[in-house]
Amino acid sequence: MNLTGSVALVTGANRGLGACLVAELLRAGAAKVYATSRTPVAAAGDDPRVQPLRLDVTDPASVTAAAAAAPDVTALVNNAGVLAFGSALSGDLAAFERDLDTNYLGTLRVTRAFTPVLERNAPAAVVNILTLIALAPAGPMAGYSASKAAAHSITQALRAELRDRGITVLGAYPGGIDTDMLAGVEAPKASPAVVAERVIAALAAGQTIVFPDDTSATAGEVYLSDPVQLEHLLAG
Repeated sequence: MNLTGSVALVTGANRGLGACLVAELLRAGAAKVYATSRTPVAAAGDDPRVQPLRLDVTDPASVTAAAAAAPDVTALVNNAGVLAFGSALSGDLAAFERDLDTNYLGTLRVTRAFTPVLERNAPAAVVNILTLIALAPAGPMAGYSASKAAAHSITQALRAELRDRGITVLGAYPGGIDTDMLAGVEAPKASPAVVAERVIAALAAGQTIVFPDDTSATAGEVYLSDPVQLEHLLAG
């Protein structure tokens, strides 16, 4: 996808990976980036191309309003997400439901609302920020893994359904990222700036899958050759 002159919308853009995705889209030549969050703030300094916009992916009315307020979008980046720690047998089910509502249904809700916009402005693209553990779960994050696995599956379904509408769908599968979401977790973590750079490069190249950091790239090779081996590796 040619990002020069494009109009992008990034969910969960107020910090972490979302803020880096906004900055990288600007570097790639976007003419405008809607930086959305539940409490929008200015992103990427004072760049006039950034337009803060309120969007709560769990609130259908908020999603509908955002789609009406951003009729020129050509690239939708579904980045907003939450993470509840807990194992499959002991994790808080209410927290698991929150993960599902945000990470899975929120992604689908926003994509449905923006599909008419993207189709009208095609060629266009959807980028879903997933995770390596959408492909094989991490036990202490079982509910989060399941919500991202559902988002992975709907990404595949959307890719097939949107292909003939001039909309490509890119699934990004990073490993751990050094953001507030994983604060206090002792594990290898990629720079959010590196992840954002590789995701946007994959978008520009027209890819449909990207493992955007060194850890996920290595694990992705394992997954593509032997999915069960990745499950064993992540299970520890």
